[in-house]
Amino acid sequence: MRAIWSGEVSFGLVSVPVKLYSATASHDVSLHQVHDADGGRIRYQRRCEVCDKVIDYKNIDRAYEDGESSVIITKEELKDLPADESKEIAVEQFVPSDQIDAMVLEKSYYLEPASKSAKSYVLLRRTLEEAERVAIVTFTLRSKTRLGVLRVREDVIVLQGLRWADELREPEFDIPNSRVSKKEQEMAASLVESYSEDFEPERFSDEYQEQLQTLIEEKLENGEEIDTEATFGETDDDADQGNVVDLMEALKKSVDQRRKKSKKSGSSKDTQRKSA
Repeated sequence: MRAIWSGEVSFGLVSVPVKLYSATASHDVSLHQVHDADGGRIRYQRRCEVCDKVIDYKNIDRAYEDGESSVIITKEELKDLPADESKEIAVEQFVPSDQIDAMVLEKSYYLEPASKSAKSYVLLRRTLEEAERVAIVTFTLRSKTRLGVLRVREDVIVLQGLRWADELREPEFDIPNSRVSKKEQEMAASLVESYSEDFEPERFSDEYQEQLQTLIEEKLENGEEIDTEATFGETDDDADQGNVVDLMEALKKSVDQRRKKSKKSGSSKDTQRKSA
């Protein structure tokens, strides 16, 4: 892992020197665009509308338009903004974690102690744990002032970005009133119960990326023309299931299917235990 930022967490008069690391990474297969006729790589150029020349990135500034006029903002002016120089993650509040709406959560980062002594880091970590609260912070990353939350994951302090209040949109539609019977509610509760388990993220996989990787490997091994049906088998669209109109019937079928699947899974686990 390579640190993408270094600075300090300011906690009252206490300073905690830290390094920042991305806590997540994309597993998506990297693809680029090509011309379908000859396979030539498609490249994008930064071309000026006035002089029609291709412009180097170092010669590009930014501009803002309000519909009537525009102003140019230079790289030097952006660098001179006071917030751009900040190397501080400032603790603003300690709040109950249930007050953080999941919709405002963004990218996560690990914080590593950056000094030879981790005493202040451990102090902040223990403070968060014992307070049973999370810390709301402000910080600057990649020339943008950001809002975030500090929490503890195992022994590491994690910084997670938060959206600003005015970035969260309200739904602009109404939900029609619908009558749900007691029997339907009971059946739905039964369905929830049949699905109730501890969360095991390792059980889930990105089927699209796995199939894409299989497709790439097949093409590398057998050439461009391959039989996708032979590679992946026939697809089941479950069209009839999607057309179920009766809600009660759909709930009954769902509960029955889940129970059968659970019994089958339980029998398989028992067999594995006996063979072990």
